Amino acid sequence: MDFNIIRCARTVLHVTDLEASRKFYVDTLGFIETESDSENLYLRGLEEHNHHSIHLKKAEKPVVEALGYKVASDADLDALDEFFTAKGYQTKWLKEGEQRALGRALRVQDVSGLPLEFFAKMDHVERLLQRYDLYRGARIQRIDHFNCMVEDVEKAQDFYMKDLGFACSEYTDTKEGDVWATWLHRKQTVHDQAFMNGEGPRLHHIGFWLPDPLALIHACDVLAASGYGKSIERGPGRHGLSNAFFLYLRDPDGHRLELYSGDYLTSDPDFKPIRWDIDDPMRQTFWGHEAPDSWFNEASVVLDVISGKEVPLKQPKLAKRKPEFVI
Repeated sequence: MDFNIIRCARTVLHVTDLEASRKFYVDTLGFIETESDSENLYLRGLEEHNHHSIHLKKAEKPVVEALGYKVASDADLDALDEFFTAKGYQTKWLKEGEQRALGRALRVQDVSGLPLEFFAKMDHVERLLQRYDLYRGARIQRIDHFNCMVEDVEKAQDFYMKDLGFACSEYTDTKEGDVWATWLHRKQTVHDQAFMNGEGPRLHHIGFWLPDPLALIHACDVLAASGYGKSIERGPGRHGLSNAFFLYLRDPDGHRLELYSGDYLTSDPDFKPIRWDIDDPMRQTFWGHEAPDSWFNEASVVLDVISGKEVPLKQPKLAKRKPEFVI
């Protein structure tokens, strides 16, 4: 392939109340507010040197506008445009200056209908990794991954691996051999993009990296003390898949975040993907406790990059069911 995708790098979410979002993301979780105005809130983690990794836009409905990937160079954007156009996808260019702090960007709906964005340039800001006086809430370091619900996980997996150059670290399948979920990466960790079987296309969650498990526990205390106890949807716990510590939260508009720490290196070219059976109780939570029904059924709707309208949902190829654990 003639392009180099580096990593997941930013997301654009629509929210209905910027002040409520600021209280949750900045005052409670400890995101750094790079910049804001009456319609936008640009946030980043402590170690991030780019202007933002999450852009919250004021809107009437909470939806997902774009899932952004950083590429190595501006030439990669042209190569991606040629690639998608040759395959019959309709692309959309955003010129430098159309989006705050970004160079030109390419948007396209992927094979599942998810709104992707690719960019090479973003303004640099002060990296705050060692500004420990600014560590608050969850002490969030950086964006880590996206997880999306799609109707056909195997189709999405094939497209990202064969056409976009992703590799698989772990996957879940059924006794019949059908892939129910997959974890794919470009950077050398467990994932930049995960897919799970479900009504889609929808964004299930955005993962943010924390420095250690204690930061995750501290976040629980801060959330509870700040009146956000009901925003904790699942966890804290340790995933079997990825081995990471996790906490799932819902923001004031229902968008789901994962606070995440402690996965592993996947750089070796001979690394073999790890298989998990869908009904293995240690897969999703190493300690064996189940996820709530909302975790399997609820997710954020995405927009069409051309029309700006909500992408219609499709029923999953595999039966939509909560994994059954026999303990």
